[in-house]
Amino acid sequence: MPHAQNKWSGEVTKHSDALDLEPHIFESDDPREIADSLKRSAEHSNRRKGSAYQSAMSMLTFYINRAGKNLDAKHRKTLEAAKEELRKDFGRETKH
Repeated sequence: MPHAQNKWSGEVTKHSDALDLEPHIFESDDPREIADSLKRSAEHSNRRKGSAYQSAMSMLTFYINRAGKNLDAKHRKTLEAAKEELRKDFGRETKH
């Protein structure tokens, strides 16, 4: 049986049922840009099941988890920083 060329997880990030993502947003090297884009997408979605914060954070976490070992350290750091930016945007800053 041939190996599928397209992974289902890639389709989720391209064609999410909950969010309409801006093209190539996860390729950005600016955590603020990623967070702002996810926030806009989540707030404008009428199809999400949870809160805007939950939807945005879930999509970001999903992308990080699915990229896995194919994600280089620099980009992983950028995406993790985008999580912090999302928390700030939604007033859910972590206490250090």
